[in-house]
Amino acid sequence: MKIFHNFHPEDVKSYDTQRLRKEFFEPDLFVEGQIRIIYSHIDRIVALGVCPKDQPLALNDVIDAKAFGTDYFLQRRELGIINLGGKTEVKTKDDVFILDYLDALYLGKESEDIVFTALEPQQQNALYCLSAPAHHKFANQLITQQQAKKVALGSQINANQRVINQYLHPDVVETCQLCMGITHLAEGSVWNTMPAHTHLRRMEVYLYFNIKPEQVVFHFLGEPEQTRHIVVRDKQLVFSPSWSIHSGCGTQNYSFIWGMIGENQTFDDMDFVDMNKIC
Repeated sequence: MKIFHNFHPEDVKSYDTQRLRKEFFEPDLFVEGQIRIIYSHIDRIVALGVCPKDQPLALNDVIDAKAFGTDYFLQRRELGIINLGGKTEVKTKDDVFILDYLDALYLGKESEDIVFTALEPQQQNALYCLSAPAHHKFANQLITQQQAKKVALGSQINANQRVINQYLHPDVVETCQLCMGITHLAEGSVWNTMPAHTHLRRMEVYLYFNIKPEQVVFHFLGEPEQTRHIVVRDKQLVFSPSWSIHSGCGTQNYSFIWGMIGENQTFDDMDFVDMNKIC
């Protein structure tokens, strides 16, 4: 398990490119036949990359429960899963779910014995998971791509025409604090979330995908008056503290999974940055 720490914005001002990538960026979350785990002290969020191949992958085999001070991983946590690969089975002690490409799954507090099995092992299988501390047990629920709440935003003239797909969202499924969804940019659009914003009530994680090998995305972070950037490629992850902006611009359109945890689940609770002040 890889561990990321929290940071004061005054310290981040002095980070060079190498240090920014070390502290906020994970380039290798998905490894075939493995479960990779990233623990961040920013609101104690956990990101997992799960890539089953020929053999099932059991969460119990790779997570040391003592690292979380509990008997098993979700004893005091909840988990959101989005499928970025071939059809996959997710089995718990009590339930079995089948996830197609871009389907999502919510597993509530106290879910045990989680096992991931590739149903199409010839495909590139990749499940992206986020976990947050939880204080209440909500029901496990599958959310298909069609069931996600869709919100169209942006415009072609501003190069940010996009559709937000809300999966783990209060209008779709009950969770303790975890929110997740996918934003798809339209062809010819390259900006996400500009004008930029912060939300001191919530931290956020971006997992970029649908980026072609010859393309990149510049992810912008930092305080609005002290912005920095990280170059991101396909299926790479950036952590964003609550005080930081989180915006990106690509060399072509792309998609990303956003995940948030914190004080509330109000999606539009944002502090927008005046475009005349960002620098």
